[in-house]
Amino acid sequence: MDSQATILQILDFARWAPSGDNTQPWRFEIIDAHRVVIHGFDTREHCVYDLDGHPSQISIGAMIETAAIAASHHQLRTEVRRRADSPETRPVFDLEFIGDPAIDPDPLKASIKTRSVQRRPLKTQPLTTQQKQAFEAAVGPSHTIEWLEGASSRLKVAKMLFHSAKIRLVTPEAYRVHKDIIEWQAQFSEDRVPDQALGTDPMTTRLMRFVMNNWGRVEMFNRFFAGTWAPRIQLDFVPGLACAAHFLLLAKTPARTIDDYIEAGRATQRFWLTATHLGLMLQPEVTPLVFTRYAREGIDFSIKPGAREMAQQLDQRFVGVVGEHAASHAVFMGRVGHGPSPTARSLRRPLESLLIKGAA
Repeated sequence: MDSQATILQILDFARWAPSGDNTQPWRFEIIDAHRVVIHGFDTREHCVYDLDGHPSQISIGAMIETAAIAASHHQLRTEVRRRADSPETRPVFDLEFIGDPAIDPDPLKASIKTRSVQRRPLKTQPLTTQQKQAFEAAVGPSHTIEWLEGASSRLKVAKMLFHSAKIRLVTPEAYRVHKDIIEWQAQFSEDRVPDQALGTDPMTTRLMRFVMNNWGRVEMFNRFFAGTWAPRIQLDFVPGLACAAHFLLLAKTPARTIDDYIEAGRATQRFWLTATHLGLMLQPEVTPLVFTRYAREGIDFSIKPGAREMAQQLDQRFVGVVGEHAASHAVFMGRVGHGPSPTARSLRRPLESLLIKGAA
């Protein structure tokens, strides 16, 4: 590798990794033709979903794995080192790409740019044994998969998601996040989530845009017009029923450190890309993991009266559905199934805008 053109090609794929609400919490600094510095960040200070920065760390791990997959097609092995002196809120990683003629091109590269979120209902056609084996192989030895499938299990998860969604829709902290990250009247978005990709019907989407104009309007609709019911049914309950299965990605030992969550992100991305490779659609279901951890760790996350109690009730429901072991070891959750590719989706910032100024 004797030019930076190869690194630019690798980074052009890496930027397509998934991130919460399309935040893209990374910037790239090209050092030379073999080395890149990743400058990560998290959104914990203003995003209620980014508890301790762990969701952002998972995203960074997914981006690093994406870079490694892309590099394999240039017969490059990727070595990663986190700078121990970098703050956890702004972790720094050194990536070195080393020539290795024995490395095989990873077939998941073909799915990097087509991988997306499908929030609309999917088919309930069960996963095959071969598909499950492909997923289990994808996540590697440090993680396992807990499947929740069959009509009874899907109904239990759908009910749990319905209750989780209420916290999301009645707390002002979550409202501020939603207000910032939705791009209205858009099919695509480079740095947010387009409203046409939310999964609601056109009438509900228009109503949401009107209601979300200010928090006072949200409170009024929630109090007098059962304003949470339509989005909870369309975005959580119905999709919770309409899928092949829900899944939890479990760490062999509970994730504690930033390095644990980086590894979880790498496994998550391989799972997601494998779904795309198999012709399946996927939707993350991370909110229950966040709110139940707030409950378990006794953290007040909202000024809304009763929010902490709702989170505690959700935790009880969550454990009742998945079991204590899965609840304590889960690092990612979602649903998969056959279905059409979404017609609206989040895109990514141009690579040029992600390169640190002054870097090559």
